[in-house]
Amino acid sequence: IITPKKGGMTVIKNDENELVPTRLVMGWRVCIDYRKLNEATRKDHFLLPFVDQMLERLAGNEYYCFLDGFSGYFQILIDPKDQEKTTFTSLYDGDIPCMIERTMEVFMDDFSIFGNFFSTCLTNLENMLKRCEDTKLALNWEKSHFMVKEGIVLGHKISKKGIEVDRVKIEVISKLPHPTTVKGIRSFLGHAGFYRRFIKDFSKISRPMTNLLEKNSPFIFSNESIQAFRTLKDKLTEAPILIAPNWDQPFELRCDASNFAVGVVLGQRIEKHFRPIHYAS
Repeated sequence: IITPKKGGMTVIKNDENELVPTRLVMGWRVCIDYRKLNEATRKDHFLLPFVDQMLERLAGNEYYCFLDGFSGYFQILIDPKDQEKTTFTSLYDGDIPCMIERTMEVFMDDFSIFGNFFSTCLTNLENMLKRCEDTKLALNWEKSHFMVKEGIVLGHKISKKGIEVDRVKIEVISKLPHPTTVKGIRSFLGHAGFYRRFIKDFSKISRPMTNLLEKNSPFIFSNESIQAFRTLKDKLTEAPILIAPNWDQPFELRCDASNFAVGVVLGQRIEKHFRPIHYAS
């Protein structure tokens, strides 16, 4: 790694001398102080697309192509005199993700092409590849899929039928033991909450667990909390297929409330049968 001499590079010791799992030696960490550089850098506020909107747009099509950008961060040219400022990786605080999004209307470096007819999808694919060629964007063919009927996008299974949970992720969640700490509860609710649009009355079911997150609340993982934990895992396993909204058809909103929770489901009727689009609570 090439480091500018005024970057403030130093080596500090972990307070508890803990082993870092991804390292082979003890808890020492190489750090570099780029706070002044970050303060002087003009921020790029290009927002990521809304996941729900992307999924709803993709679902319900017959054919898909999923392309993967090859090392997207390394395809943004940097002025040679500024390259020394990017020698350390920053996961969340830098501007590279925004640059990637501004360069292409996709989610990070994943391309999704679709069409209800083979010829339509093929034409869209040709146009997409032409743009990649014109802008010199490289693709990772080993991670790309062409003319398939379904695929995993942003942790969801997309197909003609609609939007489903990713069964691989659900299998991992279903094997988790019940939490024994506040951090464990936050972690589980974060994993389960990623799919809360599939779960009716998510807030009501999870209430015994969310109560334990309140400030100064004693941590007692009661039988009620264990039951809530198991119910959420069961609901994820049985999650329904959500349809993509049809903007040419009327919507139906069903609401319910109790003393401590409100639940809503948005859906539409297909052949006189109510089909859910989104659960909220």
